[in-house]
Amino acid sequence: MRKIVGVALLLVSLVVNAQDFDAANFSIYVSKTKATVGETIVLSFTTSIPDGLHIYAVEGDCQVGPKKPWFEDELTLTDCEFVGSIYDGIKPHVYEDDLFNCMVSDFAGKADFKQKLKITGPNPAITGEFWYQMCSDARCKDFGYAFTLPKLTVSGKPIKQTEPVPDKTEKQVAPETDPGASGSEIPEVKESSTIDNKAIEQLMNCLDCDEKLDNKGAYVNADEVDYSSYQKRSEADADGCVEKTFEGQTDDDSFTYWGFFILAFLSGLLALLTPCVFPMIPMTVSFFMKDGSRAKAIRSGLIYAFSIVAIYVVIGTLVAATAGEDAAHFLSTHWLPNVFFFLIFVVFAASFFGAFELTLPSSLVNKVDKQADKGGLTGIFFMAFTIVLVSFSCTGPIVGSILVESAGGQFVKPLVGMLGYSLAFAIPFGLFAIFPNWLNNLPQSGGWLNTVKVVLGFLELAFGLKFLSIADQTYHWGILDREVYLALWIVIFTLMGIYLLGKIKFAHDSETKFVSVPKLLMAILTFSFVAYLIPGLVGAPLNQLAGYLPPMSTHDFDLIGTIKNPHPKESTVKYGDKLHAPHGIEAYFDYEEGMEAARISGKPVFLDFTGWGCVNCREMEARVWSDNSVLRLLKDDYIVISLYTDDKTIRLPEDEWYYSKATGKQIKRLDKKNADIESCFFGESSQPLYVLLDNKGNMLQPKRGHNLDVAKYTTFLRKGVKEYEKRVQETK
Repeated sequence: MRKIVGVALLLVSLVVNAQDFDAANFSIYVSKTKATVGETIVLSFTTSIPDGLHIYAVEGDCQVGPKKPWFEDELTLTDCEFVGSIYDGIKPHVYEDDLFNCMVSDFAGKADFKQKLKITGPNPAITGEFWYQMCSDARCKDFGYAFTLPKLTVSGKPIKQTEPVPDKTEKQVAPETDPGASGSEIPEVKESSTIDNKAIEQLMNCLDCDEKLDNKGAYVNADEVDYSSYQKRSEADADGCVEKTFEGQTDDDSFTYWGFFILAFLSGLLALLTPCVFPMIPMTVSFFMKDGSRAKAIRSGLIYAFSIVAIYVVIGTLVAATAGEDAAHFLSTHWLPNVFFFLIFVVFAASFFGAFELTLPSSLVNKVDKQADKGGLTGIFFMAFTIVLVSFSCTGPIVGSILVESAGGQFVKPLVGMLGYSLAFAIPFGLFAIFPNWLNNLPQSGGWLNTVKVVLGFLELAFGLKFLSIADQTYHWGILDREVYLALWIVIFTLMGIYLLGKIKFAHDSETKFVSVPKLLMAILTFSFVAYLIPGLVGAPLNQLAGYLPPMSTHDFDLIGTIKNPHPKESTVKYGDKLHAPHGIEAYFDYEEGMEAARISGKPVFLDFTGWGCVNCREMEARVWSDNSVLRLLKDDYIVISLYTDDKTIRLPEDEWYYSKATGKQIKRLDKKNADIESCFFGESSQPLYVLLDNKGNMLQPKRGHNLDVAKYTTFLRKGVKEYEKRVQETK
């Protein structure tokens, strides 16, 4: 009886009644317009779908059920051949169909199907039809989209072309129906139908079993892998982590450290212009020149400068030694320190505007100053310590920003930051000791220093918002959405420009009869920056500021329709209601779910360790992921798994709680789980971290961090695909 029902369902699925809806408006695209013989490109068949209709997708495990897209048998290929079968270009809606009692998938609103094509000659061409099944709630209809291969520019000599062999298990029935046939009649199946006796026999045999047909693209079976090997089997389990590696692995972090060093160095130069530091340059250098020979003064000045560097580097070392991974993660992601830092920046800004003066306790400064009076090396060191303390009321926010920026459980980064900052801070003292005549060319302290102080106040307000934004994103408060953040920046920098033009006065400002040329130039730059920000209110990506602005997913003030929701409101993946991937990438946010999807689909994995408060992550997404070649690889060739390590609101289901092999602690939250995976499998705790895996969970290439070189990133992704394909071939 079950076999009869199965055959009946199969035949019913071939019936095409007279319908009251038209075909979808499909278009065909190629992944590149220039190719070489032997290269594989990707064809994309995309369309919008009218409301109330849906098109069945490829994903699913039905042996008897809705029809997946197929190519007609009369398809003609010249100088090219198909590689593999049709697959879904975007993630479809997957659900269990009660009629067919199996998992099916479909697209609503938009459909995207892809087919890999190998170029075998100089003049590739295709003629034929791409067929698909589109349905309403009441009925279904098959449509064919007649297409030809878009024009390609091909180089290279032709190679021997193999005749494509139709994949009987993947293709679906392509029936021909008499337009006058009624719903009760069984249509005649064309001779070119892709269902043959062998396929029907296979279907009939499976009606009496619960096994699913093997996915031909799958690399491994479910019983061959354990994706949760980072977890203890029990609380008493003594097994430790086994870090994943790739042969010949090297980490290219030189760009990151050099970039951070330069940023810290520029911050040190900025600190020199503050009212707390600038007047002390001639005062302290003159101290070294007043007694003894010039050689002795030079030596003392250099020791003084070196002492400043040493003090700041020691501070960085203490931060690195005392702020371990947990402390650093707490500082950079928890709401309490971030809100505190925001308030500190607001207080400093108010002080810079002249509301009050911030000074360290005089008793502390006096004690250190007495040590400086002793003379000798000890006196020089404590004199350097004195200037560090005295200047803190102006440089504190700058130093604090460097330390917070470097927080991430690393030992080297705080040292690099403090070294860069202190070198810029100390070099002038050494140079002026060697060349004392330069002191005569320094501008006199006066009203311009107060202008610098007020401008720093505006900058404190603007950059302080970043700390509040991190807390807002990690806890989903919804206070600082992208357009609100941009509006505040526009107001702050507009007021700063008006101040530079002399239209706003603060308590300590000197009277000026005209606008100086430096102020005018700064005002022009400030208003130009405001002009750059304004389009962001209506959806412009503002890629150059991506790391400092809230993500595009928080922006809903969309006047010009440029912002695309990166994830459907009713996501079919775990945690997709709160977490998002940029540029419309369909990503998974749970490690096991994503790895299982990779196993079933037969694709490699792009593992993205990220966070709401990760400045470098946003910069990478805006300036590297947005590149067409990178985006195409991520969308077409990989299963993307984005693991957020700082979202504080998502609690794991109780049956998913586990004990960590790395720390022994019980893990109950998603961010803790993702951070644990990064630490246990890859020995890292900083973001971004990008890892390519096969669907056994083994690395395909060396792991990669923040690096804005698009060409290198593209090569990284392509090498991962080639390595994966090589491993798949080795298993056959």
